[in-house]
Amino acid sequence: MRLSAIGDISHTLPVVRTLQKAWPQTRITWVIGKLEHSLVHDIPGIEFVVFDKSKGWRGYAELRRAVAGRRFDVLLHMQMSLRASVASLLIPADIRLGFDRTRAKDLQWLFTNARIEHRDREHVIESFFGFTDALGIRERVLAWDIPIPEEARRFARDHLERGKPAFVISPCSSMDYRNWTIEGYAAVGDHVAERHGMQVVLCGGPSAVERRYADGIRQRMKQPVTDLVGKTSLKELLAVLNAAEVVLSPDAGPAHLATAVGTPVIGLYAATNPDRARPYLSADLVINKYPEAACSKYGKEADAVPWGARVRAPGTMSRISPADVIEVVDAIHSGAGRRTSRTGQE
Repeated sequence: MRLSAIGDISHTLPVVRTLQKAWPQTRITWVIGKLEHSLVHDIPGIEFVVFDKSKGWRGYAELRRAVAGRRFDVLLHMQMSLRASVASLLIPADIRLGFDRTRAKDLQWLFTNARIEHRDREHVIESFFGFTDALGIRERVLAWDIPIPEEARRFARDHLERGKPAFVISPCSSMDYRNWTIEGYAAVGDHVAERHGMQVVLCGGPSAVERRYADGIRQRMKQPVTDLVGKTSLKELLAVLNAAEVVLSPDAGPAHLATAVGTPVIGLYAATNPDRARPYLSADLVINKYPEAACSKYGKEADAVPWGARVRAPGTMSRISPADVIEVVDAIHSGAGRRTSRTGQE
């Protein structure tokens, strides 16, 4: 069970791929959220059961009906929320494996009868691999392989200029405190267009905040911008990220989707700790202002702050300057920055 969010669904996929390789005869059922299902529904070898939280009690009733008369050997309870834990009670399973007592937020430990080993200060993907470790699977398969339909690839081709590298800006997170500045994005966009001849593409969802960011970036930029904010399905977004040369994003789902298709990500981190939540394959492209932000907020070195602690103070993300991002972009183009290897999704 992992219902949401998009970034964590991406983090879960290597665990699923590891299970598929280690136990190829094992039947896997994934209980997942409605939106997230639209991203991964066509992965072969997995039965998906959608839990639609927007339906309230009817969502629970539908889940009960979907698993009625069945019993599972193991439930991997990978979602720490009270809603998910209550839903988990509807799934008959002999072993109900959850997080260790220290990390089991929202009382998750009350809903499980087995727990993964506690390990300190892990990236989210590493913590998820604790579930396969607990099952005795030691090899880790760091693969995603999310299918991209031809119609989604066609959408990307129709909106990206042939022969011109695409610089995708996904400016917003689901949490405002993680978002960088409109002015910063505009300055970087103009730089990559003027200096490196790149097509600047804005991506994001249909929320009012994302629309405000997109409009603000377009108004401040001198160079042309392709605005796809609110205009893509998750599959179309994945196709655009797959075709991009590089992605610029704060701590948000698109950064992890770009990782899933092997596209380098310049991650913007000040409000959250990149050691826990950075784009997993782009560690050397992260701009990390979290240590100074954490020190200012908590009066401690980042290593002494509780793992996962966030800095929500206004202006935190402004610690990142356009020059910080431009330096990384220029390093990539000079060959000094590492390029993430592709994962067979071209």
